[in-house]
Amino acid sequence: MQMVRRSNERGYADHGWLKSFHSFSFAGYHDPQFMGWGNLRVVNEDRIAPGTGFGTHGHQDNMGNVKGIPPGDVQRMSAGTGVRHSEFNHEPDGETHFLQIWILPSQRGIAPGYEQKTFAPAEKSGVLRLVASPDAAQGSVQVHADARMYAGCFEAGQSAQMVLDPARKAYVQVLRGAVHVNGHALACGDALLMQGESGLALDQAEGAEVLFFDLQA
Repeated sequence: MQMVRRSNERGYADHGWLKSFHSFSFAGYHDPQFMGWGNLRVVNEDRIAPGTGFGTHGHQDNMGNVKGIPPGDVQRMSAGTGVRHSEFNHEPDGETHFLQIWILPSQRGIAPGYEQKTFAPAEKSGVLRLVASPDAAQGSVQVHADARMYAGCFEAGQSAQMVLDPARKAYVQVLRGAVHVNGHALACGDALLMQGESGLALDQAEGAEVLFFDLQA
């Protein structure tokens, strides 16, 4: 099964200082058909206006981490037994654009924690580079979930293939540009949800950046 979700079909919230597209039900946006995909629960494409941000909010404990997230970085926060955190755009005149992703953990009650790593453009050029996994394989960020996340950048003439386990679910989201995924033409913000598939093929790229998730069904 393959299902294309177009960018303009996502939920949208405009709070003035924050503009956010929701791939799955989140906050005031609710669609019973899109409550998540496997153990992938949230994919929000957020844009924060200069000098604004999310105030400190619950998840109960403060670890004192202060981290910037430049382009190419992946930051993992595990709420675990509890953490309070905030996000802020300190640029005086530049918008901050990022993806907020929630994956359901394999176990509850772990200690809260942060991890952040940089993945240079060369590492992702023409390939799907593992950037998050449960075992920190290949220098990826460790997530406490049965899920793997890959990132790739594809110019014209570049392509990638991957074998999939039909017993699992898979999800692809295009972050910029355009690319064909398993024959489907996807543009920026589009996604492809897959179940029972044995392979993934990306080709006919035009300045594309994509995320691919291998997920627990």
